[in-house]
Amino acid sequence: MRILLTGSTGYIGRRLLPVLLAGGHTVICLVRDKRRFDWEDFSDNELKRIQVIEADLTTGDSLSEITVNIDAAYYLVHSMSSGSADFDALERLSSENFRDYCDRCNAQQIIYLSGIVNDTQLSHHLLSRKQVEDVLKTSRIPVTVLRAAIIIGSGSASFEIIRDLVEKLPVMIAPRWLNTRCQPIGIRNVIEYLQGVLGNVETYNQSFDIGGPDVLTYKQMLLQYAAVRKLKRWIITVPVLTPRLSSLWLYFVTATSMSLARALVDSLKNEVVCMDSRIHKFVPIELLPYRTTLQLAFEKISQRNVVSSWKDSISLTTLDRDFLNNIRVPDFGVYIDKRVVSFARPATEVIENVWKIGGNTGWYYGNVLWRIRGIMDKLVGGVGLRRGRRSDVDLKAGDALDFWRVLVADKERGRLLLLAEMKLPGEAWLEFTIKKGTKSFELHQIATFRPLGLWGRVYWYLVLPFHGFIFPNMAQRICTR
Repeated sequence: MRILLTGSTGYIGRRLLPVLLAGGHTVICLVRDKRRFDWEDFSDNELKRIQVIEADLTTGDSLSEITVNIDAAYYLVHSMSSGSADFDALERLSSENFRDYCDRCNAQQIIYLSGIVNDTQLSHHLLSRKQVEDVLKTSRIPVTVLRAAIIIGSGSASFEIIRDLVEKLPVMIAPRWLNTRCQPIGIRNVIEYLQGVLGNVETYNQSFDIGGPDVLTYKQMLLQYAAVRKLKRWIITVPVLTPRLSSLWLYFVTATSMSLARALVDSLKNEVVCMDSRIHKFVPIELLPYRTTLQLAFEKISQRNVVSSWKDSISLTTLDRDFLNNIRVPDFGVYIDKRVVSFARPATEVIENVWKIGGNTGWYYGNVLWRIRGIMDKLVGGVGLRRGRRSDVDLKAGDALDFWRVLVADKERGRLLLLAEMKLPGEAWLEFTIKKGTKSFELHQIATFRPLGLWGRVYWYLVLPFHGFIFPNMAQRICTR
């Protein structure tokens, strides 16, 4: 089959794509920026069955020029974390353009991954998900809707938020929404369902709730996570935490953005429990218990094999969607801190150190100061350091790396370029390059800052004393560690 896959660089899409290729399908990936596509993840044989098309679902004109015929289409995009108050309008526009495109392509099926919408009073987010479903159902093409509860897997938003809360807080004074019930489902089961309904005519024009075998409260999910990790945790729920306070609680303790924290708190009042099990008749799979999904997630993390992470979503930040246009670091009107360190060891070893920077490894020198800078960033509404990184050893263009975004990750040439996402009165880049010197190899570490107005210049001179001992020691330790 020829399959159109939206969201192929997102959390679900990155995991579904190799499964579709393994099934012998040809996949047309619809992306906003081809430079973010993971070309190196696929063999030459698989690349022959991948076609990457650049288009923006919010712009109908960019889709009108695409004439690729398809048999089925997956709709795996959403705008909840875009930071826009009217994200539901963006979702409606995107789904309408997608529907019109599929109608022109004579597709046989649209598959949409939504959220469980069984409560009578739905949150803003779940109402938007239902709205997209209603738009897609106006297509003349049969639509299959899978309504998922909370998805648990390495790198998933739910797993990482639970992980942040339990690992960091021995005692939690928590909002009463922790007593809301949900039906978590493992990412493996979600992918199996997405694959199982493809071309399955019995699932056409139907909506299915999908969830795991356990119905738990959020409090039970946190405590079961603690049990798996052999941690003692105490949770006290109180009724006095308002939605705003609850959002702030999530924002400062976890890696969520403020806009996402608000949307999550708004949605957590809704029970997301399956109302029926009809899907098992058409796609009979073995459902994984909640604890098993946690153990599988930890296996992936320990093997350093986290395929995708929700933290890598550009919509989680204020970063422009065309952020890869910043690959060219400016050289006019900027301040530069450049450090060059010669080393005699194999260049590959230093490159490996560069590729491990941030996250669990830290920044090689002054980690306490880096953490303080992350806290300061959180206090002014930035992303802080809590995001960490998708993998301890692997980096791709577009990955989040603490409060940086990866622009270039060319391991073969030994070049890593990062763009700052912390709140700044200007723009900042941090670049690491391995070069061949006259007698040995050299690490070139360059911090570039383009100030915005007077405050930008003041900021640079305020932090300059810290740069004076952090950056040279950091470069030295990258070469010697």
